[in-house]
Amino acid sequence: MLNKFINSYCRLLEYAMALFMLLMVIMVFGNVVLRYGFNSGIAISEELSRWLFVWVTFMGSVVALNEKGHLGTDMLLARIGLRGKKICLGISYILMLALCGVLFKGAWEQTKINASSTSAAMEVSMGIFFATGLMFAVLGGLIIARDLYRLLTGQMTEDELNAVRESEDTPHGSHK
Repeated sequence: MLNKFINSYCRLLEYAMALFMLLMVIMVFGNVVLRYGFNSGIAISEELSRWLFVWVTFMGSVVALNEKGHLGTDMLLARIGLRGKKICLGISYILMLALCGVLFKGAWEQTKINASSTSAAMEVSMGIFFATGLMFAVLGGLIIARDLYRLLTGQMTEDELNAVRESEDTPHGSHK
């Protein structure tokens, strides 16, 4: 049930990210054309694009966390046994949950502090901007808690214990 909720929510985030990126391209391109072609511009274009970029970044982090898509190294994990992998993964999940808690606390404080402040161009609450941290802390914490539960109950396969997905692209060419 939790898996279905998280996967459905991540699918929704993917659609939202695509929409936000489309809006950013349209606003920035439109603003460039208006400034250079007609010596005018859209006042909120730059600020809204910046806000959408921050939201896309945090939403993408949630999706990547769910898909185990963040970059990592498995140099140590490749050299230890199954029990060692489980212990290392458990410790990393506990640390990540703690960091989600710290992020939630900080984002909550910033959201409260800035809730009454308004942005310069759009004149909307700055609390919306800082709520990105709340969104990631809650959703990321749910994903990590689910994975920790699966680890502790033995539902995780040996392939999943690696927690690192191989990159399909080599960033600086092939090193053969």
